[in-house]
Amino acid sequence: MSLNHLVEVPNFITTIEKHTRQVSPEQKKRFEVYIAEIFAAFGMDLDTPATVDTPRRFIEALYDITAGYDGDPKLIKVFETECHGGSDCRLSQVIEGPIQFYSLCEHHALPFYGSAYIGYIAHEHILGISKLTRLVRTFARRFSVQERLGHQITNGLQSILEPHGVAVYLEAHHLCMQMRGVKETSPLTRTTHWRGNYENDPALRAEFMTAAGLQR
Repeated sequence: MSLNHLVEVPNFITTIEKHTRQVSPEQKKRFEVYIAEIFAAFGMDLDTPATVDTPRRFIEALYDITAGYDGDPKLIKVFETECHGGSDCRLSQVIEGPIQFYSLCEHHALPFYGSAYIGYIAHEHILGISKLTRLVRTFARRFSVQERLGHQITNGLQSILEPHGVAVYLEAHHLCMQMRGVKETSPLTRTTHWRGNYENDPALRAEFMTAAGLQR
């Protein structure tokens, strides 16, 4: 197998690589009118130098922060493993984090943000370290919920590498809890996801949490 081997995982490529969004300038102009009407009804004065372009900026910002729907073709490039049959090949972990992410909750379209920690035990392939950040942010830059985001990262890494195991830990603040509703001041939601060797080996899970600095 040569370096830069492209993994053939059609379903995953469809999710990550395919550019599906087609929003025309005409559509964006129409959306600006809708947003201007909403902002004005809710109290914003759109006739000031600071706010006259706010509807346009809002639409552009929303399009940018949901760019995860466009995928990232660089994620399907992998390399040969560095473990060649040694006794620790099913134990040695690659761990990355904290990876900062920002997403929009699909329930209220308000942000949730936090950190992701990823671990995997390589089988035949490894990823460039920057690709782990790309993986997190590709899924985070969509309308989502934290639980789904963790599953998507886990399943994505599983599809790309087919490793011996995958571990994903997410912790995030949810503005839908802080700005509305119960108005919690500093809630932190934590989720974990385990695949392969991590599922059945508490010691591996504990090592991952310790190495990631999460035993606090």
